[in-house]
Amino acid sequence: MKHLYLVVLFSLGFCLTASSQNSIQIDAVFNAQLKTVSIQQDIEFTNTSKDTLQVIYLQDWTHSYSDKNSPLAVRFAEEFKNTFHFAKDDDRGFTDLNTISQNEMVLNFERLDPQIDIIKVTLKNPVLPNSSYQLHLEYTLQIQNDKFTRYGINGNGEFHLRHWYIVPAVYNGTWQYFSNKDLDDQYTYPYNITFNATFPAQFKAISELNPVKEIENNGLKTLQLKGENRLNTKFSLVKTDEFYTTETDFYNIQSNLDTEDLPVEEIAIINDKVAQYLSNNLGDYPHKNLLLSYIDYKKEPIYGLNLLPDFIRPFPDNFQYELKILKTSLRNYLENTLLINPRKDQWILDGIQTYYLMKYVDDYYPNTKILGALADFWGVRAFHASDLKFNEQYNFLYMHMARQALDQPLTMAKDSLLKFNKNISNKYKAGVGLKYLNEYEGNQTVDNAIERFVKTEKLKPVDTELFKNYIHDASTKDQSWFFNEYIATNNKIDYKIKDVDVKGDSLKVTIRNLRTSKMPISFYTIKNDSIVSKSWLEGFSGTKTFYIPNENQDHFALNFDNTIPEFNTRNNWESLNSWFNKPLQFRLFKDIEDPNYNQVFFMPEIDYNFYDGVALGLKLYNKTILSKRFLYRLTPQYGFKSKQIVGSGSLIYNLITEDNDNFYTRFGFSGEYFNYAPNLSYYSYNPYISFNFRNKDDYRDNYRRRLVFRHVTVSREVDPTGEFETDGEPKYSVFNASYGESDPNLKNFFSWNTDLQLAKDFGKVSATLEYRKLSENNRQFNVRLFAGSFLYNRTFQDSDFFSFALDRPTDYLFDYNYLGRSEETGLLSQQIIVSEGGFKSKLNTPFANQWIATANSSLTIWRYIMAYGDVGFVDNHFEDPTFVYDSGIRLNLVEDYFELYFPVYSNLGWEIGENNYGERIRFIVTLSPKTLLGLFTRRWY
Repeated sequence: MKHLYLVVLFSLGFCLTASSQNSIQIDAVFNAQLKTVSIQQDIEFTNTSKDTLQVIYLQDWTHSYSDKNSPLAVRFAEEFKNTFHFAKDDDRGFTDLNTISQNEMVLNFERLDPQIDIIKVTLKNPVLPNSSYQLHLEYTLQIQNDKFTRYGINGNGEFHLRHWYIVPAVYNGTWQYFSNKDLDDQYTYPYNITFNATFPAQFKAISELNPVKEIENNGLKTLQLKGENRLNTKFSLVKTDEFYTTETDFYNIQSNLDTEDLPVEEIAIINDKVAQYLSNNLGDYPHKNLLLSYIDYKKEPIYGLNLLPDFIRPFPDNFQYELKILKTSLRNYLENTLLINPRKDQWILDGIQTYYLMKYVDDYYPNTKILGALADFWGVRAFHASDLKFNEQYNFLYMHMARQALDQPLTMAKDSLLKFNKNISNKYKAGVGLKYLNEYEGNQTVDNAIERFVKTEKLKPVDTELFKNYIHDASTKDQSWFFNEYIATNNKIDYKIKDVDVKGDSLKVTIRNLRTSKMPISFYTIKNDSIVSKSWLEGFSGTKTFYIPNENQDHFALNFDNTIPEFNTRNNWESLNSWFNKPLQFRLFKDIEDPNYNQVFFMPEIDYNFYDGVALGLKLYNKTILSKRFLYRLTPQYGFKSKQIVGSGSLIYNLITEDNDNFYTRFGFSGEYFNYAPNLSYYSYNPYISFNFRNKDDYRDNYRRRLVFRHVTVSREVDPTGEFETDGEPKYSVFNASYGESDPNLKNFFSWNTDLQLAKDFGKVSATLEYRKLSENNRQFNVRLFAGSFLYNRTFQDSDFFSFALDRPTDYLFDYNYLGRSEETGLLSQQIIVSEGGFKSKLNTPFANQWIATANSSLTIWRYIMAYGDVGFVDNHFEDPTFVYDSGIRLNLVEDYFELYFPVYSNLGWEIGENNYGERIRFIVTLSPKTLLGLFTRRWY
């Protein structure tokens, strides 16, 4: 009995040591009025490496909000989020770190530059392998406003915190520390935590930790919470408790997700169903409580469901709630159990989450459409989008980026991903890829591998190589293509059926691989719309020919069930007994492409200019929601003022290149026919080629280069009455070559461009440079420089039509969207497009037929009110160069889209005192929906 007692005691001690070799104790006092948290913290972590540690790195993510140049602030600027930069100082958070000590000895520490949220601590006593270090910290947190990342203090004074206290970084041979970039990917080893929180009594604490005791005294509550083997701890203090707890047979779910007004009984049933599904597939959850917050869901919603207003409910309430609970549960379950490096191996978590989301819908809602009940509405059901199953959205949204050559490898560091890839595309590609691999392997190979992986490796360090081993052990086929190509590269899959020939009682089938990747493809034979056979072809290069029995099949298809995320599915179909593989199909409005048809879309189109009036017509085009290489557009319209048929058209071919700075080349031809003056029409046509360059190693880099060659031919109608004089030649052609570079960012915008134009009677060259700077005190400074000179000019004696313009270019190439391009008086003549000279006042020397050099600048006075000033020289033949200047007030309501300019002083004197001052005000306005949409979509990528 004595020996048994010692064995049990030793075993118990070993288990306690193994489960608690890392620990954190926090005593925190919350001050709601000051928005502060005063903390005394003890850290004990074990050095599990073979190295002796002389320094320790700590992650202090609250301090990432303290500076406009922190990695977090830079991230916001890259994504054009101006909320943080324009915020008040007291809305930003910071950490006032008083002391760090070891065994009561004060330690030296420093913050890294520019990673100010990483603390380097120099130890007094080095930490040997398998030894632990103890640190005592005293610091005060100033909690940030929640408008930046949804975490912080909200407008109601409530705390919603995540990654808020200081934690050690991981050392596994090298230090793995990361700055906060609003990616929710802090990396640390599991630890046991004891948390004592003191806060005003009117608040209710929300946490997934286990409550131990609570004391209330003198209007304050002190709550003690504990937890074992934690990877992150979220904590909220709320005045109104909207959380509800569901006790399932597996764990408790604490949630404040919108219940869609479902009955309490149905909420309980759904929560239990989801908990059972996760436990059956991923094993037991190691903690008692799973916390699902509204913030979790808002940061990672079910895309599609979150875009529709509440009064449009295409999905049943129980389905919407069930999917929200499932997705948020999967994310939190995996984040709290899989010990991965989330910057490096995030795809594993994303892939498992998306895979089980898809599997769940296949199991319980296999017939649900991507548009839900809307798919059955009259008019909507005519769209191919109404035919798509709910799970087809994952493939579609990944392909949205792949078609634009914006997709990135799944193994790429999380902070190097474009925002759309980080939030959507890479997650979906990972899940679709696991399903693709499962279909290829068969026998639920991936299901079994994932289940073993998660159950066996809970709370143990895991990475891609280890996950690969689990897949390999469960497989019967070669799956190297999955990890070497599908995961590690952005190589595309694209096969086509080249030919099917009848050879007696056999069919000779030739398949061509249009890409360099060698990933498997499924091949189907079909008869009378029913599948006769399905087989898998191993990946290959070039072409592959094989024979199959002739069983009177009438169609053959690759990837018939769209399981494989293939770049182009329009070439996957071959008919044996028909001249036309794909019939022509006309559709009203843009749709998701249907690979079984050659689709032509048409939609009403409306334009406006002063001479044609409202131009109403029809646009015929082939552009689908996903990008295509070849695009055409024809837009005939009727101008109600000119009473003429007008319109435009274009042909475009985009050549996409992978792993090249010249990521796409566009070949195009465009033409248009409109009126340029009262009852005077013009037509122009423009063949062109453009080369577009980017940093192939960093898609987040906004730096771009562009080289364009085009030949513009214009023919303008001459007024036979002579009432309206046509400036310049009525017919002319101009060869135009331009090269430019740009680096648009929120804080620093820079671009420059050179332009060469050659025509029969003139040649000219010009250069433009523009720079914008958003300063630390939220003042914006803009400067634009322009210089241009004629190489030769035989038109200056006739008119200034081809001359450089000081304030309003004549736009003889018809590039600008003037509402009334020939107007010399009236409101439309006051429209300005900042080009060439860029002046705002209409001076006595509006043109330069020899050379011009100008500078335009503006500076913020207050918010969107700016002061502007322009200076320059214009030189005309037979005249001395003229110095010109103007100044005034600029209302920068929406930069480059809607602005007003109020002249004050110029060569003309004090303009603000003139009687006709209203005619001197200039404006910028953009009516193009596509251009305005770009103002918002730039934040998505």
